[in-house]
Amino acid sequence: MKMKNYLLSAFVTIAIISSCTEKKEALGQSKSIVDYVDPFIGTGGHGHTYPGATSPFGRVQPSPDNGTTGWDWCSGYHITDSIISGFAQLHLSGTGIGDLADVLLMPTNSEMDLGLFGKKRDSLPYTSYFSHKDEEASPGYYKVLLKDPDIEVELTANDYVAYHTYTYKSAGEPSFVIDLGYAVNWDKPLESSIKMEDSRHIVGSRFSTGWAKNQKVFFAIETSSPIIQQRFIGDTPIGIAATEVNGVKAGGQFFFKDNTESVEVKIAVSSVSIENAKENLRLQGSSSFVDVREKTRGDWSGLLSNIKVETPTDSLKTIFYTALYHAQVAPTIFNDLNGEFRMQNDSIAKTGFKMYSSLSLWDIYRAETPLLSIMDPNRLDDMVKSMLAYYDESGVLPVWVLSGNETGTMPGYHSVSIIAEAIMKGHSAFDVQKAYGAMKETMMGDVRGLKEYKKYGYIPFEVMDQSVSISLEYAYNDWCVGQVAKKLGYEEDFKYFDERSKAYQNFFDISSGFLRGKSKDGKNFHEPFDPKSSNHIEDTDYTEGNAWQHSWYVLHDVDGLINLHGRKESFALMVEQLFTEDSDLSGHNVSPDISGLIGQYAHGNEPSHHIAYMLNKAGAPWRTQYWARKIMDTQYSTQPDGLSGNEDCGQMSAWYIMSAMGIYPINPASGEYEIGSPIFEKTTIKLSQDKTFVILAPNTSKENIYVQSVKLNGEPLDKTFITHNDIISGGTLEFEMGPEPNKHWGVQTATK
Repeated sequence: MKMKNYLLSAFVTIAIISSCTEKKEALGQSKSIVDYVDPFIGTGGHGHTYPGATSPFGRVQPSPDNGTTGWDWCSGYHITDSIISGFAQLHLSGTGIGDLADVLLMPTNSEMDLGLFGKKRDSLPYTSYFSHKDEEASPGYYKVLLKDPDIEVELTANDYVAYHTYTYKSAGEPSFVIDLGYAVNWDKPLESSIKMEDSRHIVGSRFSTGWAKNQKVFFAIETSSPIIQQRFIGDTPIGIAATEVNGVKAGGQFFFKDNTESVEVKIAVSSVSIENAKENLRLQGSSSFVDVREKTRGDWSGLLSNIKVETPTDSLKTIFYTALYHAQVAPTIFNDLNGEFRMQNDSIAKTGFKMYSSLSLWDIYRAETPLLSIMDPNRLDDMVKSMLAYYDESGVLPVWVLSGNETGTMPGYHSVSIIAEAIMKGHSAFDVQKAYGAMKETMMGDVRGLKEYKKYGYIPFEVMDQSVSISLEYAYNDWCVGQVAKKLGYEEDFKYFDERSKAYQNFFDISSGFLRGKSKDGKNFHEPFDPKSSNHIEDTDYTEGNAWQHSWYVLHDVDGLINLHGRKESFALMVEQLFTEDSDLSGHNVSPDISGLIGQYAHGNEPSHHIAYMLNKAGAPWRTQYWARKIMDTQYSTQPDGLSGNEDCGQMSAWYIMSAMGIYPINPASGEYEIGSPIFEKTTIKLSQDKTFVILAPNTSKENIYVQSVKLNGEPLDKTFITHNDIISGGTLEFEMGPEPNKHWGVQTATK
């Protein structure tokens, strides 16, 4: 019964949003680039995005929270829900683990039972039903009508301050609540405080543990109307005369005059101190709600305009520009305006660059950072500087950073991959020698399976779970270190790491074609073996997947992997089988991340993202073109479930952006972008004020998906890739597309 209701709710929601979009287009309203963005895409299915307001890469992300604990509520919100429990200031975009949702505010118009604060949703006194018909979202703006108290809520934000506007439409006791006991999924409050500084200013703190073990958030709030009364609750209720409260789950209700119709509330946060939060508020909280909304909309318009696509199909523009939006909401700024930020060990550091957190490195190194290297290279520099700052504190480069904390989530050290990409592409705004030293020291460590990896040349299945996936990730990291060593003239280091990067060869099973778990003695594969079996991350040789999905993770040596298969044709046929095999999965704990299935190809999770483009290297570029189009057509849409898996801080969207333009990096650190199948007649990438890179495909269509020929700056291009330097030098890449494969284009180069 519950599943029926869930599906019915999802169907009605999608129908409503589709209807609204169709009405707008039917009216013939002109659209700016910002108008093509739909923040509700990804809030359904397993996308795990939020619809609230944020500036590009902003420190704060005010957004609605349903109050439901569950995997599909990792961002705090899911489109199938009909209840809002409040509006927190910090959110994660598309992750597979839930956290944040710190400093929850909720407008109210009657006195609340404070004793119920910090409880589960069913017990919270201030929750409200809402309808998606009364909901609106665009870059930097969100609006909803709360049905029960009859209050309209609007949200916007700049880089450091969240803005709320509450319009009280019915008589009552206009007020709002703060509930610091509210938590999403894995988060658990440890200590919190709230203090009234005067009738218009509230400050406080919230310390918690969760995915990030040491989260400290300090906040400062300013209201446009004076607060005439307040009631607090800490570990016990506190009387109306109190001006402050402390407790594990502190909360309070704050009342305005009875005739108050509208109130503007500004919230700034800091990881360092209340004083820093107050300074962030003072420096960036002086503008009005309307002015901030327009300024942030303008900021988004400027960034989105860096790539202009031309097509008569509005739905493709919606998918593309929403993807471009999602690719620029994370990682998030972490330092305060004075440059300070908190490290995991509670030390306070200070920097002159933008310090980033929410660094989902295992995901974003694949297409997100390559995209930034083209359209926003300075931001990539600051990301590298951020990784080096974390290295300074811990002595090792980061894996997945949340709120300044190392979560250790996912295999490999892809800070190494991203730093290598930046160095190999010529970035030098950071200390390159220091960066190389950090890469080398990290990969020579003894933690996270590296000790065994160095001892055996791979990680045996007897040693730890996910042995194949972890070894393959390290092999790519090794190749990255080796390439930087070679560039910097460290020949011995190059030879050492280049040799280690061949670790993938240990796992190849010639009888099946799969990469399989290997024993300590190197003589036996892990038995029993079922290539469709998945047990998420325990009792398995693979991470969030199975042998079908992970046997292609050799980004740095595709030719070497092809050689193990014996013939290019054999390799290509097995890739084809990946896409055409039935989609059945086995195992006692099948990973929920295995989604977006086309055969056994799982587009909903990152390990599959490069596979279609490997067919270029196998002498079958027309099959890359076919499958790239198939993935774009079936795994992305304008609906709330328009992402086939977790957005993962931009990677799911970055895959689409790159592929829709007709290029994709199998190996980001190589600086090469494989040719795919462009879907736009014209794409213009702004590189600087006077330089662009233009991709032309005037006759591309749903039928004309195959490359007939390609020209780079007027000269025929017979190879199946272009380089980073080709792009950033500016110029034109021109495609001739057709309905039938040209089995001659690119084949000679691909098969050398």
